[in-house]
Order: sequence, then C-alpha cells, then structure tokens
Amino acid sequence: MTLHLISHALCPYVQRVAISLTEKNVPFNRTTIDLANKPDWFRKISPLGKTPVLRAGDQAIFESSAILEFLEETQPAPLHPQDPVARAQHRGWIEFGSATLTDIAGFYAAPDAHVFAAKVASLTAKFSVLEDHLNGGPYFAGGRFSLVDAVFGPVFRYFDTIERIDDFGFLTGRPRVQAWRRALTERPSIRDAVSEKYPEMLWTFLLNRQSHLSAKMAHAQQGNPAA
Repeated sequence: MTLHLISHALCPYVQRVAISLTEKNVPFNRTTIDLANKPDWFRKISPLGKTPVLRAGDQAIFESSAILEFLEETQPAPLHPQDPVARAQHRGWIEFGSATLTDIAGFYAAPDAHVFAAKVASLTAKFSVLEDHLNGGPYFAGGRFSLVDAVFGPVFRYFDTIERIDDFGFLTGRPRVQAWRRALTERPSIRDAVSEKYPEMLWTFLLNRQSHLSAKMAHAQQGNPAA
C-alpha cells in the first residue's frame, strides 16, 4: 500500500503523522499544499478542508487522530501501549495535546492584552498539569516513545520561536516538562518532521497575524534586527 501524506508546511497535526510514520520506519510520499489556495483535488478528499490527509492506495483518510489510529492498526512498531487502560489514557492525553495546540493558537491570535493574558494563564496551567503527571522520563511514559510524544513534539516546537520574542514563563519552575522538551527536540523523527525553513516561516506567519503577539514581535525586531 502506497502512503501519501498531504501536508501544510506549518501544521502541527501534519507533523504528528509524519513523526509516527518515521518512527514506524514506513516509507511515504509527501505533498505540501497552500491552505489559502486549496487545489480542487484537495477539496474533494478533505471534507473539512484541513490537513493532514493520508492517501492509502486509492483511499483518503482525513483528521490526524483517525490517521494515527489507522497507522497503529496497519503498520509495524506500535506507538500505543499494549495495555487497554494505558492505551485509553494515552488517547486522552493526545486530546490534551490538541487542547494545548488550541490554546497556542489563541495565544498567538489574541487581539488585545486581556485575551493574551488569559491564554498565557491557560497554557501555563496546562504545563503545570503535565509537570505533575510526568515521572522519570525521558519520554511521556518513561523510556518508550509513544504517540503522546509525537503529539507534543510539535507543541514544544512553537516555543523555539516564541522564546525569541519574550519569556512568558510557560515552563518556568517545571523541570520535568523542560527535560521532556529537550528529549523530544533531540529526537530525529521530530526534528525532521518540518523543513529547515520552518522557523523563518513560523516567524513570518506570527508576525502577520496583526495580533497582540505580533506587536510584541515588531518591538523585538526593532531592538534586535537579527530576530
């Protein structure tokens, strides 16, 4: 079965699928599209008009959660735990990761200081929950890399760019989360899930949002032209 991942250059949900495929050592093709100018063929296979979409032979699967489960069921090297309870718990934490991404989107799109502060507080609270849950490491469930790690790798990647703007204290005083972030950053499957141009592209995307964060970025650039 030929697998073909339809991608967007900045989409964190695409990244989690690419990470899973790489961890399973499954060959796949990848096509990157512009979601602002969706080709007609993409509209036909993505009912929600979003990436990722995985073509499996002549069939199309949309939504990252469905794709990840399909890969678990059909490809080698499972990333879910074998125990049914642990597996269900991991699925819950994957949803927690998606909620974290929603907060990140609200953070960078916040139109004013009030909404911005609320999103900072919400994100900080989520990392506090993770700090209390993590134990041992280096990965979410200890020494074994899982789909929860594949989900949070793209989450932490945002902060590589956000921290160029300012220290918002998301991970301050959370050593277990910081250690987890370092382990994921060093993982080849996570590192290679985006192109080398990703940091520059994300910076430009955030700067053009005309949000409260965008104003902070413009200020940072004035003080540091290299930013």
